[in-house]
Amino acid sequence: MTAARESNRRALFIALCVAVFVLVFVASALLKVLWKDPEAARYQVAWDESIGTVVSDVTYGDAESNTFDLYLPAGGGEGPYGLVVYLHAGGFTTGDKADDAAMLQWLCSKGYVAAGINYTLRDDAHPEASVYSQSLEIRDAMPAVVAEAEKLGYKIDGMAIGGGSAGGTLAMLYAYRDAKESPVPVKMLFEAVGPSSFYPEDWGVYGLDQNLENAGNLFGVMLGEEIDPSTFGTAAYDEQIKPISGALWVDEGSVPTVIAYGVHDKVCPFDSSKHLAKALEDNHVTYSYFELPHSGHALQNDTKLYLQYMAEVENYLDTYLPVK
Repeated sequence: MTAARESNRRALFIALCVAVFVLVFVASALLKVLWKDPEAARYQVAWDESIGTVVSDVTYGDAESNTFDLYLPAGGGEGPYGLVVYLHAGGFTTGDKADDAAMLQWLCSKGYVAAGINYTLRDDAHPEASVYSQSLEIRDAMPAVVAEAEKLGYKIDGMAIGGGSAGGTLAMLYAYRDAKESPVPVKMLFEAVGPSSFYPEDWGVYGLDQNLENAGNLFGVMLGEEIDPSTFGTAAYDEQIKPISGALWVDEGSVPTVIAYGVHDKVCPFDSSKHLAKALEDNHVTYSYFELPHSGHALQNDTKLYLQYMAEVENYLDTYLPVK
């Protein structure tokens, strides 16, 4: 096989694998949006100016997508306030901060300044974007988010960060990897179904446990650099993939965490979540872990457990980032 043919074959595989990954991510995200349950009504609000106001599309960087929205509680001027950032889903290639308006409105109704942040998506216009580059954009956005809130009269003295799916991964990286650089203390993390580790044996739903070259290709796209498949299972691989692996950043100083995963997830493979749970346990981090035994990526088949997850998120917020 010629070098050109081999290069074309590898590029085709990467494109196909990423397309499948994204398709299932988006389908699951849509299912989650469309799924409603009467008991979940407490996490939605009838938004109007009596609850808060929205400041949209504030710029934090040079890229077109480097914008954020702030949801500001009504009656500002007192405080200080806690900031809760929630990062959107979409397989790292689609999605928008507006997708999480209901979550951000609910957080604001509790008395928090809430923020949704956009980041450069990996698409035809931005083939160089990766999970790593997106995580750096989120890191660099935080000083601007805090500064904008304070400019508008909302003094921030602490924050929490959360997200779902791709947003969950980015939230983990900020909370575990970048918290020391945060302009205000990070108090807690909550996330659902975000990939936290990248080992071929855990990604069997994509056949990566049977084809290490393909695993290297897909994980390399996510990392933004080439991966030599011969390094899998070594300390060198852990060091290389660490920039995008939330589980590898957990230590004894990590923030209290609430996480939820579906046992039948075919998008973020369930086995990958076990590394995160083990890291939290081994490092004696305060955490709550919800396994949804009948659910996939959308967490739609275990209503009671999903609502328990949301109740625990609320409990952690009340405990570690109380409204003043």
